Amino acid sequence: MKVDVNTIVSPLPSDELLDVVENSLRIIFPELYREFIKKNNGAVPITNIFTHNEHDYIVERFLCILEESEADEINGWYDIEVTITQIGERLTDNEDLIGMNVVPIAALFAGDFVCLDFREREDPSVVVWYHEESDEFSPVTKTVARNISEFFGMLKE
Repeated sequence: MKVDVNTIVSPLPSDELLDVVENSLRIIFPELYREFIKKNNGAVPITNIFTHNEHDYIVERFLCILEESEADEINGWYDIEVTITQIGERLTDNEDLIGMNVVPIAALFAGDFVCLDFREREDPSVVVWYHEESDEFSPVTKTVARNISEFFGMLKE
């Protein structure tokens, strides 16, 4: 995995904080993603473009995990759980779901998000979630990678 980044958000999350977030969302992040966010929390990537089906996407920044998101006026808006709070019902098609099965991990240009999709399996695929097309309990997503490793490999300058 080689993702070049420009800036990161401090403090970096601990394993304990990642465990708390996983328990809250009722998912288990892939180990490669855990390693990435522990070193690149909220990173603004240099390798920020990926192509899928002849369409280029621009990653503005990876989301972060903060212990106290409300204490950080700028980066708090990019906390994964804050982002879920803002768009939660538009990320799932199951109104009875406890936790999340589509978890945003990066903000794309124009308001869309890269997400880990746990709907089909425990090892999540990577999807783009389209904010303008999604409605409450009716998310519109497109799979762009089989897993996080493949997604990281797609990123280029």
